[in-house]
Amino acid sequence: MELDGLVRRFQKKDIIAFEKLYGMYWDNICGVVYTIVKDRERAEEISQDVFAKAWNNSESYNPGKGRFFTWVLNIARNAAIDELRSKSYKNQKKNLSLNYFVDIADKQDISRISDHIGLKKLVKNLSRKCIELIELLYFKGYTQKEASEQLDIPLGTVKTRNRSCISQLRENITLEWT
Repeated sequence: MELDGLVRRFQKKDIIAFEKLYGMYWDNICGVVYTIVKDRERAEEISQDVFAKAWNNSESYNPGKGRFFTWVLNIARNAAIDELRSKSYKNQKKNLSLNYFVDIADKQDISRISDHIGLKKLVKNLSRKCIELIELLYFKGYTQKEASEQLDIPLGTVKTRNRSCISQLRENITLEWT
C-alpha cells in the first residue's frame, strides 16, 4: 500500500493503518528515543506514548509541511527531551545511583576494607581539617558541595583543600610503602 494512503487512513483512525505504520517505524522511533534517554525500558515506554500521541493528534499532521515519519520523529524527540527534563526521571536516576552504591556498601564494608589496607591509619596522620574532609568525601560519600555545606566553608576551599589533602596522603603512602 502507498504510504500517503496509509497515512490518510491513519488520520481517519483506521487501526490497520496504525498497526502498519507502527510496525514500519517502531524500531526507528525507539532507537531515537533510546539515544536520548539511554534507558531501553524507558525508551520503549516513551515510544509507546509517542505512537498514542500521534494517533490522538493525527489531524494535526500536514503532509505539506513534511513527511509523516519526520512528524512522528519530532514528537518522539520532544517526548524524550521532556522526559530528561522531568523531575521524576532525574529522581529515578539519583535513586538508581544511590541504590547502586548502597548495594556496594552492603556487600563490602568500606571501613573494614580501608582499615585492612591501612588507609585509615595514613589518613589519621593528616591534619584535622584533612581528616574531616576526606572522611566526608571518600568514606561517607559526600559531594564536594555537600561537604562545603557540612563544614560551612566555601566550595572553592573544599576543592583546594581536597587536592592538598590527597597530595599529602599520597606522600604518606609513598613514605609508608617504600
